[in-house]
This record gives sequence, C-alpha cells and structure tokens, in this order.
Amino acid sequence: MAAVLLAGCASQTDTDDDAATGAAPASSAAAASSTAAPVDSGDDAPDSTPFPADTDADVADPVDPVGLTVTTVRAAEHDGYDRVVFELAGTGTPGWSVEYVDSPSAQGSGEPVDVPGSATLQVTLQGTTYPYESGATELGRGAVTVPGLDAVQGVFYDATFEGTSVAWIGTAGRTPFRVYSLTGPSRVVVEVAAAG
Repeated sequence: MAAVLLAGCASQTDTDDDAATGAAPASSAAAASSTAAPVDSGDDAPDSTPFPADTDADVADPVDPVGLTVTTVRAAEHDGYDRVVFELAGTGTPGWSVEYVDSPSAQGSGEPVDVPGSATLQVTLQGTTYPYESGATELGRGAVTVPGLDAVQGVFYDATFEGTSVAWIGTAGRTPFRVYSLTGPSRVVVEVAAAG
C-alpha cells in the first residue's frame, strides 16, 4: 500500500504543449528536484497544495543523457507562479544546477549578460551535447521571447559549451522556485513563484 501511495505522490500532470497547462508536483521541493520523471496522467486538475519551493540552489545529476541538446525554451503564466520549460532533443535527463546569481556572465568569455528583472536565476544543464554531435538544431544564443509575465521578466540562453548549457531567467525578485524534469520529450521545468 505504501508503494502505491508513493507512486501517486510522484505522478505529474503534463499537457505542456505550450507551457500553459499541467499541474505542478504535489510533493515537497526536495521531491520536485528528483531526476525521476513524473508520470503523465493527462489530468488538467490544478495543484491544490501550497507552492513547495524555496530560494536555495536546486541541483540534480544527469540520468542516462544521450544526445541532449536544448531546442526550445518557452514560458507561461500560471496561478501563483510562472513556468519556464527547457525542451531538449535526445534521451535521458540532463543534470541541473539552478540558483540565484548576482552577475550573469557568458560561458567561456566571462562577458556580462544583460537579463531583465530585479534578480537572476542561472540555469545550468549538464550532460548536454553540441548540436553538431547530436544532429539536433540548438536554440540560438540570445534573449528568448517570452510573453508579459509576473514573476519571470525575461530569459537569455547562452548555448552549450563543453557538455554544459546555460541560461538565465530574470525574475521580479528573489522569490521561491522549484525545478523538475519531464520525459517524452526530455524537459527541465523551472517554476518561479509570484511575488508576495
């Protein structure tokens, strides 16, 4: 019976065609950081639990990454939070480190990166592959167009360098966030709580 209850807690709604639907994980922030992919149920019921997140760095290891290349980043507003989805070609799950940083700077060059917002979340995905190795078309370096959102003010994608892909999410403040992965296709989801 305990295994059945645990499996139910790990399940995740995912009808995330445009990042505008789907429920957030109904477990703690630590469980949301798990690299285990939630089960797609197709249920659009909203999450009735409080936003299980904080402002601490969120880190996970890659799981069987093969040919993972960031192809799309999209964002949408939800009730009480904004969602940013990093979609990847390939299989497996990338690792990640997501944390607030004071001064975003480009990989390799160290040049400052201008990201809109009062605070900046750095999203570092590990286990990714150069597009010429994976055969996938990588998202181009630069600002990502996002709709007018509350918590997320902008997104900047820096590209892949030596097995690591970096992006920044500009936020309205250092509000709580949570990170989790989905499969079919491989995605890393960052959800940022609305201020106040």
